[in-house]
Amino acid sequence: MSIYEVFILLGGVGLFLYGMTIMSSGLRNACGENLRVLLEHSTKNRITAVLIGIAVTIFIQSSSATDMMVIGFVTSGMMNLGQAIGVIMGANIGTTITAQITAFNIGAYAPLILFLGAIVSLFVKKKTIRHIGTVILGFGMLFQGITLMKSAIAPLAETPGFVKFVSGLSNPVITVLFGIAFTALLQSSSSATVIFQAFAVQGIISYRIAVYLIIGAAIGAVTPNLLAGLTANRAGKRCSVLNLLFNLLRAALVLLVITLIPQVTDWIQALSPGDIARQIANTHTLFAVFSVLVLLPVSHLIVKLSEKVIPVTAAETKQQEDQRLIYLTQRTDQIPPAVAISQAHREISRMGRMAVDNLFLSVECFFELDDEKREQVMATEKTIDFLTHAIVGKLVELRSLDLNERQMEQLYGMIQAVDDLERISDHAENIVEYEELIKSGAAKISETGLRELRQLCDVTVQSLALCMEIFEKKDFSKFAKARALEEQVDDTRDTIVGNHVKRLMKDRCDPQGGIIFTDMSNDLERCSDHAINIADCLQPHLVHA
Repeated sequence: MSIYEVFILLGGVGLFLYGMTIMSSGLRNACGENLRVLLEHSTKNRITAVLIGIAVTIFIQSSSATDMMVIGFVTSGMMNLGQAIGVIMGANIGTTITAQITAFNIGAYAPLILFLGAIVSLFVKKKTIRHIGTVILGFGMLFQGITLMKSAIAPLAETPGFVKFVSGLSNPVITVLFGIAFTALLQSSSSATVIFQAFAVQGIISYRIAVYLIIGAAIGAVTPNLLAGLTANRAGKRCSVLNLLFNLLRAALVLLVITLIPQVTDWIQALSPGDIARQIANTHTLFAVFSVLVLLPVSHLIVKLSEKVIPVTAAETKQQEDQRLIYLTQRTDQIPPAVAISQAHREISRMGRMAVDNLFLSVECFFELDDEKREQVMATEKTIDFLTHAIVGKLVELRSLDLNERQMEQLYGMIQAVDDLERISDHAENIVEYEELIKSGAAKISETGLRELRQLCDVTVQSLALCMEIFEKKDFSKFAKARALEEQVDDTRDTIVGNHVKRLMKDRCDPQGGIIFTDMSNDLERCSDHAINIADCLQPHLVHA
């Protein structure tokens, strides 16, 4: 094999991988957020989750991309591991479709497909159609890359060194390990399988060797997800481990079957006699389907195993407990209106304590530059978002009850309170983001500025604590004091921002630090505004539109 042929092989691999990438990108862009919504809301049933995983992966032609979306959902708390494993299993089936497509010998049409894709993606004005053109272009690149790989691989069949190396793959363990390493290098089981098909078509490897390479490819394909898990939280890491465990079990299961019942591979070959590319594609698909059918009923055990590898911490357990309703759990038509209003008030008070405590924690994080507290704030913010949607949904249901005028007034006030609490938690998230900039050295605030911010924080904390107490106890006798505190927050904010402007005019402030100073001052002042709204929302004299 000459150096020129090596370049052709590398170029073919590169064109194939790039074609897969832009085809995947084009499909995601054409579908917009529909894929994410589909994954997020359609995975409560395990079988449905598998079907969704298959469909999405066929669409975007990348199991890694599907798995990474799943890791993102698990990391953000929108999906649990029980839902995730179904999608992961489905993705392992969906990714085999690439090999089925490439088993068709349509390389001769690749230039025409490339031309059509380029015309549509470059010259059509409508964005959705342009994205479809990108998909067609990627499809053409994929097949042109396969054509180049096949032409470069052909001479390998006559290369003694390569033939000797391949003959050494007769050992199943070594062959599986080679399949793992090769796929990990490409970071795509689809790409690896297509190359194995090309090797087999040229007579370089036998079908038997290809079978073990495919088994190894299933494990090696997990590499991108393990890398993605490194930057995720513990739930995301656990999802990456879950993917690895499933593929290890899948490989072990298939190895056991073909060892005990070697006639299985003979039967698969008999489905497409004389067409080794199709035989490999069928093997890839059937192994994936078989593994899912066997392992899906015990998927909960795989989830538990992943939780043994990366144990669930006390903080995670608390977050899981927090992300559920405690008081608004009954059907609204089964409880009296007065009880329903009381339970809603208790549920919002519980959420309110979380939101206010989260702001207090964000302030501590800002002044202490504490990474652990930043993570706690971000985790609680996700819980607050969950509770906001859940509580508002329940409050909307309560409108169907036979409420009197006062109860209806309270209901509208509580809906307003939930919105204000959610915004307070959003401001807490902003504050820890400022802390991250300061800790990284991207911004600096002077000691004077920090003292002034501390002063504003102290009075804001007092304002929030008192307003939350008024809401919880419905003790409106303290409302005048709360209003005075809110005005004190406004005055303090105006004073320290004025001082900041004077320092800025004298070039005594870091520009980026100055922006953070002003933004944080505004965040704190707005928190006080939201707090007074919460203290005020249940007063009986209010009239809500």
